[in-house]
Amino acid sequence: MSTLLIKNATIVNEGVKINGSVLIENDLIKSIIADGDLPKADKEIDATGLLLLPGAIDDQVHFREPGLTHKANIESESRAAVAGGITSFMEMPNTKPQATNHAVLEEKYDAASKVSPANYSFYLGATNDNIDEILKTDPKKICGIKIFMGSSTGNMLVDDEETLGRIFAESPTILTTHCEDETTIQENTTIYKNKFGEDMPFKYHPVIRSSEACYKSSKKASELARKHGARLHILHLSSAEELDLLDTDLPLKDKKVTGEVCVHHLWFTDSDYDKYGSRIKWNPAVKAESDRNALRKGLINHKLDVVATDHAPHTIEEKNNKYFSAPSGGPLVQHALVSMLEMVKQGIFTYELVVEKMAHNPAILFEVEKRGYIREGYKADLVLVNPNDSWEVKPDNILYKCGWSPFEGTTFSHKVVHTLVNGQSAYADGKVNTEVRGERLTFDR
Repeated sequence: MSTLLIKNATIVNEGVKINGSVLIENDLIKSIIADGDLPKADKEIDATGLLLLPGAIDDQVHFREPGLTHKANIESESRAAVAGGITSFMEMPNTKPQATNHAVLEEKYDAASKVSPANYSFYLGATNDNIDEILKTDPKKICGIKIFMGSSTGNMLVDDEETLGRIFAESPTILTTHCEDETTIQENTTIYKNKFGEDMPFKYHPVIRSSEACYKSSKKASELARKHGARLHILHLSSAEELDLLDTDLPLKDKKVTGEVCVHHLWFTDSDYDKYGSRIKWNPAVKAESDRNALRKGLINHKLDVVATDHAPHTIEEKNNKYFSAPSGGPLVQHALVSMLEMVKQGIFTYELVVEKMAHNPAILFEVEKRGYIREGYKADLVLVNPNDSWEVKPDNILYKCGWSPFEGTTFSHKVVHTLVNGQSAYADGKVNTEVRGERLTFDR
């Protein structure tokens, strides 16, 4: 048995901030001490002046393994994740081969078990013809089913109406969707390609992949979920109109249709395309300031339930292309938490809200066992943050395999100084502990 005492921290958890200490025994939180004498421990961390947060749970990442590892891999991106305070991730199926059957899925779990310092789970991808694989899913072992209702990722588009109906009616676990209407996007693409050719300005990305395209697809998904009684989580919502499609005024555990927003849609607007170009080309697109403001408000009024990243790296050579050749997506896991904490400093959010949306709510929504909170008996997935240590994002401190970040040149006021995964020191003093291994997430369903 080994023990660790984190003492004199400002603990942010379950809607409150308290000054206190946390005793960890092996991989679990043994006790939380708000006052009185502190227990003895094998090791101590003096957290005076630091925030102690539950580790973030990112419900949407693309770590590119297998098959696309020139962009990223599980090892490199999970290391960047723990450096950014993300202690658990859920990874998407659009790899090569695609994770649309359980044999490929288990190969991904095996790969992660050997290299990932963060805890992990992987989605099974839906296709027009793999309903039998979906029905085999053990909801206690797999985070969810991913449906691409928009062809952002090539040939994983699910557009057969009968198949969609069966998936929503028969899935044994939560469904997550990428929602953009393909017909609308293709019509817009034809118009703007004819107008500009290959060298279209990036500022028209949200015109092609429009709010209309997002709303139409999200509306269809929400209607299917309500018709069939499915549990639906709509990923990376990007427009004001879509918020009206979500369940509201219910406890999260009772909602049927929930929504995620990603950090880039909370940070950037369409006015940033001229400066950043392809570096902020995501699907769905970063849209107008009015959309960003609505998304921020949606978090505060609890229409939106989860903040995630949609971390999706490409090489800088791939991104440095003209509009129609530059892929969509970018790396975010190392900088997601600190960007949200920066918005706390700006007066937009509170620490309590950030913890709720990045740790507590993913745990509730996906029914993750014993994670996402600072509670006795829970796994010791914890993050220490210095709220007064400014630093600039530069190539020499970026851990992504692709080596770049849309936040390059940004100065953040908060710095992750220590990340614990299952009670082990996964990141400290600016270095990832390459010996630490996370665990396969399990789900209380």
